[in-house]
Amino acid sequence: MPDLMTLMEVGGPLAAVGGGAAYLRAEQPAAYWSMVGLPLSTARLLGSYTSVMDACGLTVAPSRLRALAVRATTRREVRAVPPRRGIIRPTSTGMRIRLRLAPGQEPADVAASAERLRHAWGVHAVYVSVVKPGVVELRLVGFDVLRKVRMPRKTSGGFLKVPVALREDATAFVRDYRAIPHQLTLGAPLSGKSMYLRHLIAGLAPQPVALVGIDCKRGVELAPFTARLSALATDPGQAAELLPVLVRLMEERYDLIKTRQGIARSTPDEEITSDIWGLPDAERPVPVVLFVDEVAELFLVATKKDEERRDEMVTHLIRLAQLGRAAGIYLEVCGQRFGAELGKGATMLRAQLTGRVCHRVNDEASAKMALGDIAPEAVGAACAIVPDRPGLAVAGDTSGGWTRIRTPYLSLADAATVCDTSAHLVPDLPTLEPFRPATQPHRPDLLTKLRPVTG
Repeated sequence: MPDLMTLMEVGGPLAAVGGGAAYLRAEQPAAYWSMVGLPLSTARLLGSYTSVMDACGLTVAPSRLRALAVRATTRREVRAVPPRRGIIRPTSTGMRIRLRLAPGQEPADVAASAERLRHAWGVHAVYVSVVKPGVVELRLVGFDVLRKVRMPRKTSGGFLKVPVALREDATAFVRDYRAIPHQLTLGAPLSGKSMYLRHLIAGLAPQPVALVGIDCKRGVELAPFTARLSALATDPGQAAELLPVLVRLMEERYDLIKTRQGIARSTPDEEITSDIWGLPDAERPVPVVLFVDEVAELFLVATKKDEERRDEMVTHLIRLAQLGRAAGIYLEVCGQRFGAELGKGATMLRAQLTGRVCHRVNDEASAKMALGDIAPEAVGAACAIVPDRPGLAVAGDTSGGWTRIRTPYLSLADAATVCDTSAHLVPDLPTLEPFRPATQPHRPDLLTKLRPVTG
């Protein structure tokens, strides 16, 4: 009996602690990391730093002066020198540490050993970034941050910048229209493409921009946001009328820029501009963001007359993609399927879309169309996305870099509410007034009862 009581007194608390740790690790990974994972990984890093660097081939022979000093003072064996380690800075999702590379090393050497470092220090992932010549930063992520997405509290948002998703390195993925003016977003039904689009609209709604939509699914995706839209086309026929208007608006803005350039020689150089952002605030037109949902519907034809209309629409889209940036017109092209078989102009349009986001798709050809020309190794990552993780995607751009991202959940009612409260920010654009959708306040009770559209 005394032995049983002793076992209960000792084993009970241990079982409770173990069960609590297991629960935190499964349900609250951030809390588990802060209380358990961070101390353990820090101890592993501090205790095995030199030996791990040596095993990864990240050490170099010491200088002659250092070797002589070691032999003269300690008379021990002279060891190879690892990169100088900085202060460990813990975060809510991992830790960061800066390394000063030894002579003869380069950041690629550290990046090639990232997987080894991950296993040695018991973390989920290790990412390497260059701070300045000779200094790299290791970002250690303690757990899978894409399993339960929580956006960072501090993000680098701003005008025409929308923190829309979370990267796999626990940083925010920001859609910056000034840096990447046009983007192609692909995704099969229930892949999270619509959630991604919903975040973009909700993020741009409180900003002084004009939002224009082409939704060939009879407007079911963009109709809840009509209070904030300056124009909306819900079928290919309306789109064929709206696109020429946008092209004329772009040409008028180019005329404005040309008028500004034709000024006297005495004008300072900083007042000469080649886009709307160099114009004075009083003269600068409002930016326009065009959302095209189900772009394949603009390419599909049934009759000869439809083919002529299709060619005109595709030509207008290509012109907007080629020339729209300087005029402050940006494209967000979305679809389930995008390939060369859509017809003439599909490949040319894709070439003008700098940003690429590929959710789960139904065929490898769509993933290749989205990512194959900028980052071929990202195609496999896009094809490996499983159906039980909606919102997970692979994002890349024409620089060749790519990363996994996941969009957090945003209810349709919340996004529609943001648009309703920002309805007063709809700019006055007379050319788009005929296409302004009839504003009808949304019904929160209905939107919350409907199943959220994630594809």
